[in-house]
Amino acid sequence: MPSKPPLDLNPLVASIVASYQTQPHTRHIDGATLPNRDTIIELIKLLRELLFPGFFGKQNLTSQNMAYHVGELVGTIHDKLYGQVRAAIAHDYQRRTGQECGSCDQSAQAIVQQFLAKLPELRHMLGKDVGAAFEGDPAAASYDEIIFSYPGFFAVTVNRLAHELFTLKVPLIPRIMTEYAHSLTGIDIHPGAVLGEYFFIDHGTGVVIGETSVIGSHVKIYQGVTLGALSTRGGQSLRGSKRHPTIEDDVTVYSGASILGGDTVIGKGATINGNVFITQSVPPHTRVSVKNPELQYRNRPPREFVQEVPADWQI
Repeated sequence: MPSKPPLDLNPLVASIVASYQTQPHTRHIDGATLPNRDTIIELIKLLRELLFPGFFGKQNLTSQNMAYHVGELVGTIHDKLYGQVRAAIAHDYQRRTGQECGSCDQSAQAIVQQFLAKLPELRHMLGKDVGAAFEGDPAAASYDEIIFSYPGFFAVTVNRLAHELFTLKVPLIPRIMTEYAHSLTGIDIHPGAVLGEYFFIDHGTGVVIGETSVIGSHVKIYQGVTLGALSTRGGQSLRGSKRHPTIEDDVTVYSGASILGGDTVIGKGATINGNVFITQSVPPHTRVSVKNPELQYRNRPPREFVQEVPADWQI
């Protein structure tokens, strides 16, 4: 077998390295350690185990061993989350100032403690979300089925966790968390969005909820709904402005509806029918729908189906 001619990779290597200098925004060299996406996904799984004991992770939990299990789990979450939060804020500080962060250890520790202290409240909120899903979906056989398998509930769970970190001004990590949920469910909720109590996303595929959306209590949203911005032509100049709509309490938004604009408010008790496009506020207790297109029916005689069998075909 003839030997392969020698391959000189040096020109290719030199070209790739040179591209790192010409496009510095697509590289991370000589900087602070970045958060690790795999560890953040692992943290989501550990947090679900903590929030829903017995459903995920360790099985056969009892009242006798529960405190030990929770203590061990909280310690693991604390250590892993501290490392990721410290990396995120240190990287952000160095990116903004060009200097190493001298107070990131203390800042990360304070953030993690505040986040963990919120978990009992988050459990309470998620319990209400499970109840909303069960009451709102006659196909739901049990609360267990919702916790285990509903994509909308998973996306909301991750968002509520990510939103707490977003509120604590942790960079990178909240968006990594919600985009992980997005990749699994097709539901895109920005961690900045504010979700009220008893929130239910039914089916969920294609739902988009923008950063500055505010959603009240007892709101139900179906697949394909967009709570978006009217325009993003301003780019970064729009950062921090209210670009996405407000949905008040007891609103139902059916599939395919698009509700756009930071000044758009959907009033309490309103119903938004499917496939509507809304860019202005809707008064409370109003139903919005698209006029039904004219449907045409005509009779068609039944066709007789005859299958031709090849002459040489045999059993």
